[in-house]
Amino acid sequence: MLALFLPVAAVLYIGGEAVSPKGTDQVVTTAAVAFKVLPIAAQHQTQLYLASALVLFGLGALAVSYGAIATLVRDRGSALATVAALLGGLGAFCGAIVNVVVYPSLAAAASAPVSRRAAANLLVTAFNSEFGHVFTYLYFASEYLAPLLMGIALWRSRAVPRWLAALFFVGLLVAELMESYGPIVILYMLPFAAAMVLLAARIWSAAASPEDRSRTPEPTSVPV
Repeated sequence: MLALFLPVAAVLYIGGEAVSPKGTDQVVTTAAVAFKVLPIAAQHQTQLYLASALVLFGLGALAVSYGAIATLVRDRGSALATVAALLGGLGAFCGAIVNVVVYPSLAAAASAPVSRRAAANLLVTAFNSEFGHVFTYLYFASEYLAPLLMGIALWRSRAVPRWLAALFFVGLLVAELMESYGPIVILYMLPFAAAMVLLAARIWSAAASPEDRSRTPEPTSVPV
């Protein structure tokens, strides 16, 4: 079951970025940015809500995926993999909070029966609040650190080929840095999808390994 979360996370995360209206995936910290994205949001409200749902579920699946990938690491790098899994889960949670502020709030503000200036002020206030800053900073910090630590843990443990550890780090980092450019982002995020599918196959194989001692019959006792 854990292995299935990896390809699901890739599909949901890539789908959310692909359907995001172009130019809306921005941190609205100034009125100039707000006036730029509000007209786009007003024309693509359904897309914004759909993108939000896909990204939220994708981040949830990504949080579980970090824990699943950590099960591959044994002995060397296991402590680092555990830290990476914790950071990845925290980052995915914070990312979900930030994306709720980005997409649904933007769509709601664009459709609210208020002036464009009032909607812009609402968005800028929400993004510049202490609440928004805390979750945004935690999200940005963990989205860089968690893939790096997990990649190092996979590299050191030799549980997977080293090229796969590098592909996971680079692919996930590119996916997280990708902005809303439309369906073209799918091409740039294919390495991330490939890494998740290959790691899922490794997790699946490890779970089905004959080394599972739970399937080994207990030795019968010999009476004295």
